[in-house]
This record gives sequence, structure tokens and C-alpha cells, in this order.
Amino acid sequence: MKKITFLFALAFTLILAACGTGSDESSGEKGNSSKNSEKEQTLFKQLQEEGATVATSGTLLASTYYPEGSDELTGYDVEVLREIGKRLDIDISFEEIGVDGMLPALKNGRVDMVANDFEITEERKREFAFSEPYKYSFTSIIVREDDLSGIETLEDVSGKVHGGGATTTHSQLAEELGAELKTYNNVTNDVYLRDVENGRTDFIINDYYLQKLATEALPDIDVKIHPDIKFNEAKIAVVLPQDADELKKKVDEAITEMREDGTLKELSEEFYNADVSKRPEEDIPSVDEMDL
Repeated sequence: MKKITFLFALAFTLILAACGTGSDESSGEKGNSSKNSEKEQTLFKQLQEEGATVATSGTLLASTYYPEGSDELTGYDVEVLREIGKRLDIDISFEEIGVDGMLPALKNGRVDMVANDFEITEERKREFAFSEPYKYSFTSIIVREDDLSGIETLEDVSGKVHGGGATTTHSQLAEELGAELKTYNNVTNDVYLRDVENGRTDFIINDYYLQKLATEALPDIDVKIHPDIKFNEAKIAVVLPQDADELKKKVDEAITEMREDGTLKELSEEFYNADVSKRPEEDIPSVDEMDL
């Protein structure tokens, strides 16, 4: 894998929306079932005919970004969605949106799917559907190199300042753990990391693989991944409209094929230098299992 040496923005949680239409051919439960089935078939066929718009940030190495000196969007999430599009005969286009605006854009029909390293959560599942996971990871925290920002255990983040997106699950978790929040929009990753280095913030909760790439890409900034804090296994997936049953089925089939034929492994090793298409081998505790 070629070494990545450019700036990128940490992006954090999930988001999306879309719509479909159908006609009722009968009444009662059977009529509703027929209507829903037709609606989903119509949505899937509509995307095959008209193409699908996928929300992404374009600033999150190695999920969705522009390589230095290139105007071609790429990244693990981007290439996974392009491959899904090929297998489902859907023309995929990307719309770059800040992370806090992605789910609202999916909900109001501006986009048809979201792909930006979004984690499946029970709360999000109340409003959106998710594909089968195409990435498995876990959570870590970035701290200052010299003193670990005074954080020995996760319990020590209480009273510290966390940097992240306003509506992300990581920021929500930091607040639940008693941290103060400093929120950012779609800024480059050097801004996040230098704020930890200079003390404007104390730590950043985020995906381990993204943080590993961040610290490797900016070695001149005196921050590091905390060596003793790993928690919350994460499953990353495509975010879909909540009632898009047929679309979800087709996307799931494509992802399953890509896992079985080695495409996911090949793409993940290209962008992460690791096989993120399978669950971590080590036992990762959840926050609920930790003594906080």
C-alpha cells in the first residue's frame, strides 16, 4: 500500500435518506404488503434507471478523500460503493456533505445512501436501515504524546475537553462520560490533532484505524493513540432509507459476494493496510463492560 502523506479530516458517525413510490392494488394486509413490495421494487428499479446519489464527506482518510495532487475522489467507502453499483447495475455518484448534514439529506430524499464510515447503532436503526457491515473496527482515543493528556483510564476523560463533530456518536459518548465538547465542522485533521497537542482539547474519540492513519500521516504533531484504551467494537455499513427493504437486500447480496470473493479484503488492505472486512481477533470490551 502506498504511504499516505497528506492532510485529512476525522469524520465520525452515520447518516442518510431516500424515497420510493408504489400503488395499492388491493385493500387490507395483503394490499399493504403488495404496495410495500411494489414500492421497494420501484425504488430499486428507479435507481438502476436514474442512478443513486451517495452522501460522503470527501475529507476522511482513508474512507473518502482526494489523494494529494488529484481531483479524483477515492477511499475505502467510495470504492466499496462503486463496486456495489457495478454489481447492481446502478450508476453511483457522490455528493460531498458535512457529516452533520448527511442523515438529514438522506431523510429528506436529497441523497439515496450514505457512506462515510458510519457505525450501526440501535438509535440510528430507529430511523434508518443499514446494509451488512463492510468494515469492522473498534474505538480508541488520541491524546498528547508526553503526558497522555492526564488520562490513564477512560474514566479520566471526565472534565477533559473532547474535540469532534457536534452530532457524532463519539461526541455523544464523550459527553456521557463527563467531558466538555469542542465541536468542529468539516476541518482538516491537522486542526483536530494540533488542538490536542497545544491543549485546546485533551482527547479525540474515534475509529482506531482512522486514528492510526491520522497519527502516521502527521508525525510532526506530538499526539498518539492511547496504548491502553480500546473499547466498543464497531460495525460500519451503508446507511439506507428505513423502509428500503428491496434495496437493502440487493446491497447486502453485493457486499456478501464481495466478502466471499475477496474484494472487500483487497480494498481494505489497499486503503488501511489491514483486513478490516472481518471482526478484530482480540476481545474488545464495550463501555458498559468497563469499570467506570
